[in-house]
Amino acid sequence: MQRHILKILPEYFDAVCSGKKSFEIRKNDRNYQVGDELILCEYVPDREGFTGREVEKEVVYITDYAQKENYIVMAID
Repeated sequence: MQRHILKILPEYFDAVCSGKKSFEIRKNDRNYQVGDELILCEYVPDREGFTGREVEKEVVYITDYAQKENYIVMAID
């Protein structure tokens, strides 16, 4: 298991926190695996900074079906 610290935009952060969004689509440049932990840190590009809000999620499923090359969809819980 690995821990990955990732930026996430506010509109997606809120959706993850509320449970409406249960997946992440990311470039697979970190060799993501089922069981990995994602630390999603809310990031505001206009201010070029983090808000301090974070949420931890576990990767429970991964697929690359119908994705651009080197991209994956991770189901998170």
